[in-house]
Amino acid sequence: MPRSPTTNTYTVTWDILPEDFVLPDDPVDNINQPSLAAALTEGLELAGKLPDNVLTTTNYGICATLNGKVVVKAPDWSYIPNLRVPRERVIRSYTPQIQGDVPLIVMEFLSDTEGGEYSNKPTHPPGKWFFYEQVLRVPYYIIFEPDAGALELYGLNEIGQYRVQEPDDRGRYWLEGINLSLGVWQGKRENRMSYWLRWWNEQGQLLLWGTE
Repeated sequence: MPRSPTTNTYTVTWDILPEDFVLPDDPVDNINQPSLAAALTEGLELAGKLPDNVLTTTNYGICATLNGKVVVKAPDWSYIPNLRVPRERVIRSYTPQIQGDVPLIVMEFLSDTEGGEYSNKPTHPPGKWFFYEQVLRVPYYIIFEPDAGALELYGLNEIGQYRVQEPDDRGRYWLEGINLSLGVWQGKRENRMSYWLRWWNEQGQLLLWGTE
């Protein structure tokens, strides 16, 4: 786990992305990433856990201005608990504080390509870990390795640093703010037999997909 910077002062402001800002156009690192993200959203939607003011994103830019420079990161999946503007006004990217709340959850799905999920680099452009922890201050940062079914969940502690969280005796993690547990499930979806991330409610019931 990276060590959080403690000596530097960072100025964070929130600005809508300029229309002429060139967004990165990188392809996804792994063919399974879109399916993993879609499965997470579908479980929430079918269980009635996505009211109109909640936004989930997949490889969609989330931006902030750090020390006067625009930073955009596109997590593989994120959960934004309170959108304050109509969805049609969230164009090209999402800006916390201006358009809604900071994401409650961001996820990165590991692949064979080194994506810097653990990068704590504070200089421009900052690493993902630094951006989610120190700039956005996202309460939950989740890293999932789908081929091995390895799930890491980091929670923001009282001094604003990520600390690894331990699962319960069923291998699941309870997430405050969404009031659901997240865990790894092995099975078949979209002709892929592998590991998936699934949701469980307070009663321990699995949130089902449409095919189930």
